[in-house]
Amino acid sequence: MTAATVTLPRVAPTGGLTFGRVLNAEWIKFRSVRATLWTLPLTAAAMIGFAVLQAWGTSTLETSEVSTASAIVTGGTMFGQVVVSVLAVLTITGEYSTGQIRSSLAAVPRRLPVLWAKALVLAASVAVVGAISVALSWLGALPFLDKMGLSIDLSNGDTVRALAGAPLYLAATALFAFAVGALLRHSAGALALVLGLLLVLENLFAALPFTFFEKVSPFLPSTAGSRILSEDTAIDSMNMVTDGVHLTAWQGYGVLLAWVAVLLTAAAVLLRRRDA
Repeated sequence: MTAATVTLPRVAPTGGLTFGRVLNAEWIKFRSVRATLWTLPLTAAAMIGFAVLQAWGTSTLETSEVSTASAIVTGGTMFGQVVVSVLAVLTITGEYSTGQIRSSLAAVPRRLPVLWAKALVLAASVAVVGAISVALSWLGALPFLDKMGLSIDLSNGDTVRALAGAPLYLAATALFAFAVGALLRHSAGALALVLGLLLVLENLFAALPFTFFEKVSPFLPSTAGSRILSEDTAIDSMNMVTDGVHLTAWQGYGVLLAWVAVLLTAAAVLLRRRDA
């Protein structure tokens, strides 16, 4: 008796593993997890709610000194960054806590495309939600702005930059928190470090009247990056009451992006070297 020879049909190749496919896979995971379903709507609610409340509160003041319209509309961005930071950290640390990261890296042996795809999906999603939130904040605050005689002038490049600065700042902050999460791989530790740096340490540095802190404070991520939210007149007013280096709006945002670049580079190096 001789063994039968079985000829298997050839399967046509379906294509290699491209970055587009990795990006699509990460997008599916991102929109499927529970954290995304509550953090992004909460970010929008925080930004819109604070803008409307600030507009209403400012309209009740008897003083003639009021904020600019763009400052009111984007006033909730600093609250939104807290929620966005939580989402960004959980986007990467959640996979480590569940062990899902092993499957992701097994499917993409080069590893780094997974990191870049996650970062791109996160930043794009946060930027879109931030832009929508700014638009809805404008609509919600509009009745109170009209009452105060304030308006948004979209022909003014300074005003447009301040409005566009909100989604840009949120996206960069999300990448900053994501990079910290990728480095630490632990949700609680990463959140404590990110929120402590953005909310506590930066305010502490700004309050301490010592030369070292005055020189370092302008280069901290939130202090520098948030300058993109202010119009030039507001930045000039801040410069008059502060010492140390005075960054422009785009210089400050560049400092925040530099933080992101350094941390993401470190995260990429460690992702290649450490076990999942």
